[in-house]
Amino acid sequence: MTAEQLISFARGAPSLDIVDVEGLKAAAARAFDADPAGVTAYGTSVGYIPLRKWIAEKHGVAPEQVIVTNGSLQADAFLFNHLVQAGDDVVVEKPTYDRTLLSLQNLGGKVHQVTIQPDGIDVEELRGLLESGLRPKIAHIIPNYQNPAGVTLSLEKRRVLLGLAAQYGFTIFEDDPYADIRFRGEALPSMLSMDENNSVVHASSFTKTVCPGVRVGYLVGPAALIDAIAKKATNLYISPGMVSEAIVHQFCVSGDIDRSIQTVSAALSERARVLAESIRTHIPGATFTEPDGGYFLWVDLPEDVDVDKLFPVAMKKGVAIVKGSDFLLDGGKHSVRLAYSAVTVDQIDEGVRRLAEAIAETRA
Repeated sequence: MTAEQLISFARGAPSLDIVDVEGLKAAAARAFDADPAGVTAYGTSVGYIPLRKWIAEKHGVAPEQVIVTNGSLQADAFLFNHLVQAGDDVVVEKPTYDRTLLSLQNLGGKVHQVTIQPDGIDVEELRGLLESGLRPKIAHIIPNYQNPAGVTLSLEKRRVLLGLAAQYGFTIFEDDPYADIRFRGEALPSMLSMDENNSVVHASSFTKTVCPGVRVGYLVGPAALIDAIAKKATNLYISPGMVSEAIVHQFCVSGDIDRSIQTVSAALSERARVLAESIRTHIPGATFTEPDGGYFLWVDLPEDVDVDKLFPVAMKKGVAIVKGSDFLLDGGKHSVRLAYSAVTVDQIDEGVRRLAEAIAETRA
């Protein structure tokens, strides 16, 4: 099976046709022209200072509350390493991003998964755990178009989470790389913007709005926390990549990022719609919540479909998926995550047809 033949629903990355390559080339030229010394130097551990300032203004915070990192996954790692020690209780969504599970388990955290509903994490289930004595150090929440479930945390649940964090003294880690990729409905305020008790640390990324290759993400939080993480960053790598961060800065201040977000959102909206239609047509009995934005659609297949058996059969038929069990401590044996970001519309129906054939074969 060659790469050209494979239709992949596996990676949450935009296809090349919706990446603004020309805009990035122009931003790179402007970055080197405007600040050759800053672009080519080591820089500081908090990131490229003009981009740090732009991010601070976007979120309405002081620059001292921002650290720019090599992708948001590194922002996650910095925060987890700073706050979580072996034996600490941590709360994550069920399902959640597979690398979050891996990172927290590697640190020795005691991970508690709380069920996701169509409007986000089950706050009453979480409340019950807290009332029973659970005292998590951190609750990791992906509020918008969650990876992998595709759901969005409702405004009311955002309020409830903030109240629980204040009452029980845990940090909400608002991991929010998909927020700008919205197809439907009104944007909801971030928990960071609603926070009155310094309970929230917010992370995001330019991977989904610019391109994955820039590897630029960031953390926003209390200044003392950011300063402590910056000191650790200095010891780890001196500074993140100034070249990529300066290019992203020029891309942002020029307004190119707004056009890029519109391009990506429009394309992914159509892809999500076509994917949903194809699943309804070719895989009867599958259930899913259509996302309002983002990159992913979580599909619960009929219970006689075992994804461990389905995965290799699907690959042989030329369609790549991610098993639901990758995002859970247990369960997910009948679920898959489908990323529609890297597939073009003309590939989607064929990809779902292949998946349906694989399902039929595993049932035979």
